Amino acid sequence: MQRVSPAIARRSGNGPKSIVDCGSFATLAKRAGVLEALDRALRQTLPSPLREQVRFADLRNSRLVFLASSPAWATRLRLMQTQILAAAHAIGTSASFVTVKVVPQPPLVVEPDRSKPLSPAAAAHLQATAASLSDPELRDLFLGLASLAETADSKAKNRD
Repeated sequence: MQRVSPAIARRSGNGPKSIVDCGSFATLAKRAGVLEALDRALRQTLPSPLREQVRFADLRNSRLVFLASSPAWATRLRLMQTQILAAAHAIGTSASFVTVKVVPQPPLVVEPDRSKPLSPAAAAHLQATAASLSDPELRDLFLGLASLAETADSKAKNRD
């Protein structure tokens, strides 16, 4: 016999919250401001290379939560937890633990250069097509495109 469990909506501590549970926008903005100030104050106590690789994320249940860009930076931050907790207590934050989560930086998206030079042969075809067009506006557009062709002179200038 199979048990039938009632469909009860249970909210666990993880995952996104309902907009109703978040409170007003002013409350969220105030909390964001407090966390930003705490981030600045705590990261100022860290040495320079580490400071750029970690971010303070949250203060939850007397636990300071940091995000590190790699496991190596997370380990370095964990080694400094005594100093971090001392700094937190100095600014009036009641924290007892430091938690570090590794969140890799997203890869940089490099946009390829979409402007490829127009070959002289393509320019000749555009000029021939422009000569056959009766519409003066369209002819000017084709000639304008043909003028973008890369010539031997411009190739030499780009190499220098």
